[in-house]
Amino acid sequence: MNNAPETDRNAYNAAFYELGLRWCWDEETWRDLVNIGCEDSRIKTYLQKHQPHLLTAYDADFLVSLIKQAKTRCHEAMRGSAAHAIDWKAFQSAEVGV
Repeated sequence: MNNAPETDRNAYNAAFYELGLRWCWDEETWRDLVNIGCEDSRIKTYLQKHQPHLLTAYDADFLVSLIKQAKTRCHEAMRGSAAHAIDWKAFQSAEVGV
């Protein structure tokens, strides 16, 4: 079984956490985004739909670049580790006491 899509989703969630963003791409969100062909477009679509307030303060391309860089770092760190199996939504919820 190929768990690359799940690893990618978890790498995004790890990147959001690293960047201090309280976002979590759950399975439903990921299904909505994964078929968007280009990674940049996937992130921009999410920003426009779920975080539009950030686009009033930051350039979309800047945010996309920042997120992609963090995602790449997290993806590399996750290779060969159990980090790809972390439930980021539960992790973040526990951290903020929800």
